[in-house]
Amino acid sequence: MPKFALGAATLAAVLALAAAVPAAARSDTPQSTAPAATTTRHLSGRLPDGASWIADVPDRWNGTLLLFSHGYGPTTAQDAPSPAAGQALLAEGYALAGSSYDPNGPWWALESAERDQLATREAFAAAAGRPVRTLSVGQSMGGLVNAQLARDAGGVLDGALGLCGLVAGGVDLGNYQLDAEYTIASLLAPDEHLELVDFADQDAAAATAARLTVAVERAQTTPAGRARIALAAAYLNLPGWAPGQNAPAPGDAEGQEAQQYSWFAQGVLSFIGPARYSVEQSAGGNASWNAGVDYAGLLRSSEHADQVRTLYRTAGLDLRADLTALTRGARVHADPQAVRRLERTSTAGQGLTMPLLNLHTTSDQLVPVQQENAFAARVRAAGDGALLRQAYVARQGHCNFTAAEVVAGVHALEHRVTTGRWDGGTAPAALQRAALALHLDGAAFTPYRPTRLVVGRRHT
Repeated sequence: MPKFALGAATLAAVLALAAAVPAAARSDTPQSTAPAATTTRHLSGRLPDGASWIADVPDRWNGTLLLFSHGYGPTTAQDAPSPAAGQALLAEGYALAGSSYDPNGPWWALESAERDQLATREAFAAAAGRPVRTLSVGQSMGGLVNAQLARDAGGVLDGALGLCGLVAGGVDLGNYQLDAEYTIASLLAPDEHLELVDFADQDAAAATAARLTVAVERAQTTPAGRARIALAAAYLNLPGWAPGQNAPAPGDAEGQEAQQYSWFAQGVLSFIGPARYSVEQSAGGNASWNAGVDYAGLLRSSEHADQVRTLYRTAGLDLRADLTALTRGARVHADPQAVRRLERTSTAGQGLTMPLLNLHTTSDQLVPVQQENAFAARVRAAGDGALLRQAYVARQGHCNFTAAEVVAGVHALEHRVTTGRWDGGTAPAALQRAALALHLDGAAFTPYRPTRLVVGRRHT
């Protein structure tokens, strides 16, 4: 089925789940001072594979090009992470460019994205002049593209800034999402016999996601149901801090589950279900598996393990029995060729050839902040830890950054590229000072260390 089968429904899920928390809810928000108006020249063109590219060049270009990789969704060219960030960056003299990726492929466009981004840089240079330096910027799925460029494009690009990047890669993403969906299907909808992989089309994927969501909504009405929702949330690496709410206190198991349920109720499953179909299109089959997974061991690796145990005790449920049943019933096998293809196109972290600064919100419902932990371990194993810095923003929501936070990240990266030193500029306090000094829309950089990503598989 064509990738646009869900049309407005898929777009609504993308927009709703990636929506930012209102500015009034952000911490340390000063009176906004809009950037001075600047005159820009808009450029556009077509790449050999049919992808489109766009660029905006300010009248006083500072010589730096920001090459933007957009996230999962329609293959439409974008050149900034948000209108506000784009306006602020243009006002500072940066040129912006980005491609659509191949419009004839799935929205999971990892087969073409890296190639199209590099081709966009060359098209930009031919149209506007060769930049003095080029910094890659990537958001969400584009953060994975960005990490690949940081690995592969040394000598062409100079540095990279990742925003809420899906840096653990496509295989890990599919597996921990499968664990959560499998838990819901097995414990909350056992009589529905839901197929969780190998979807015939997007409609089938969306239908399964809708039935899983209904099961969660039904389960929320009982203590037993809430305990099992918390177990699924632990496998999904779902945060316990939802928009419009204060973060629950440590040890408040009921409060944490209530906010995890809020993410489910807002449609997390309705996003990841159809997205799985897109990934399967790109991989040529199902690249997720749970056969052989020890679900008790998997829970032990989660930061939410104590929360789950508490809720099971409160409900009078036998947690060991549920975990044993999940382990025994796990029979999903992946297509080995699809796994290999996704490993080739949709992984990152094997090494870096340039400085990379990743920013992530601490409560991200679509790309869990724990992905940064997994990514950093891979970079350190490759011996490139000195090139990587990671910083965190205390806010709920996927890619929910202020313009000031993005600009401060660009400045910190550019300092590293120019001087060859980080000089403490990526420390939380330094980034917070730099962002607030811009007098834009506030910032909430915070000291933070993400816990382990709950995924429980090894792959090449």
